[in-house]
Amino acid sequence: MRYYPVFLNLKAREAVVIGGGKVAERKVCALLKAGAVVKVVSPAITQALKILSQKGRITHIQRSYRKGDIKNAFVVIAGTSSIRINARIAKDAAHLVNVIDTPTEGNFIAPSIVKRGPLTIAVSTEGCSPAVSKAIRKELEKLYGREFNYYLRLLGIMRKKALGKIKDNKERQRFLKGLASEKIFKMLRSKGFSALSKQIPNL
Repeated sequence: MRYYPVFLNLKAREAVVIGGGKVAERKVCALLKAGAVVKVVSPAITQALKILSQKGRITHIQRSYRKGDIKNAFVVIAGTSSIRINARIAKDAAHLVNVIDTPTEGNFIAPSIVKRGPLTIAVSTEGCSPAVSKAIRKELEKLYGREFNYYLRLLGIMRKKALGKIKDNKERQRFLKGLASEKIFKMLRSKGFSALSKQIPNL
């Protein structure tokens, strides 16, 4: 295994994206969703990034990269059109750095993501084939539809209730495991969340 799988808590952490194209835009949006404080360094940025900057959602530094730009960054994304500049950014970064076009230059890679509310499924081929990661992600999107968002949110509520009301540990574990069975998954996929929610016992 070349990479250690991990989910990072980026809330209030500084993230710097060098580059302002479409790929950089997607990275910025993902970082914002994770709660990061995002700075973009690029002479030009997409219209969507301009709007985010105007709304104060991101800080845009309108020029080319300088070493000091990433001094306080917890995570850095190198996404310029220059291989040379991206390599320089990777060398300058003190912590986490991802190089979009040549991921081996950095120390982490960004996986393909399936997001369904609290459920996050990350797919990686360790840089061998981003196209395969994307294809597998699309399969998983069909397998885990939006109904899993509602299902997991309900389970979060049920788990809190179970922790308070079912005092016996074995009985509580049995109850919670029953809510995550293969039978439940099949019902969720075939009949939808509304039908499933009527079958879940109320505490």
